[in-house]
Amino acid sequence: MSAVRPATSGDRAAIAGVLARAFQDDPVFSWILPDPDRRAAQLPKLFAILYDEDAAGMRLTTPDVQATTLWRGPGQARTGWLATLRHAPALVSALGTALPRALAASNAVEAHFPRGDFWYLHIAGCDPAAQGRGLGGRLVREGLARAAGRLPCYLETAKEANLGFYRNLGWEVIGDWRIGRDGPRLWSMLRPAG
Repeated sequence: MSAVRPATSGDRAAIAGVLARAFQDDPVFSWILPDPDRRAAQLPKLFAILYDEDAAGMRLTTPDVQATTLWRGPGQARTGWLATLRHAPALVSALGTALPRALAASNAVEAHFPRGDFWYLHIAGCDPAAQGRGLGGRLVREGLARAAGRLPCYLETAKEANLGFYRNLGWEVIGDWRIGRDGPRLWSMLRPAG
C-alpha cells in the first residue's frame, strides 16, 4: 500500500479533525483562539474551510488519514478577497469574534511571502497520536517530489522545534517576525529550486 495518496473530498472531515488536533497547541491558533476548549471546538470548522481553499493545489494524506499536507501552487499562495468573501459565512461561524485576529494573522503571513513564483506548503500536520513515525516527513518529501522543478518551496512555522525538521528536508530560515506587536513569532523558510 502506498504511504501517500492524494486527498479526496471524502477525506475533508477526517483531515479537518486531524489538523485541528495537530494544531491545538500551535502558537498562531492559540493567539487567534486563546480559550483551549473553544479552540478545540472551532478548529475543525476552520480547517475544513482551509481544506476547501487549497483544492486547486496539492492535498496529500496518508492512507489512513493520520497526517496531511496542503500545498498551494505557484501564483495561488495568497487568499484573495473573492475567496474570503465566498467563505465569509463559514469563517464567521468558525471564528466568531476571533475573525479580526485570524485576518491579521493571514495578512501578516502573506506580507512575508517571497517574491516571484513558488510552491507554498500551507499546512502540514500529523495527528498527535501518530507523531514520531515519520508520516509528516514522508508526506513533505512526496510533496517536494511532485512540486520538483525550477521553483522554490516556501513555508512558515510558529514552532521553533519545527526548524530542524524542515532544515533536514532542505529548507533554510530566511526571516523571523511577529504577528502585530503582541502576536506569536514565526519563521519564514525557503527551499531553493531543484
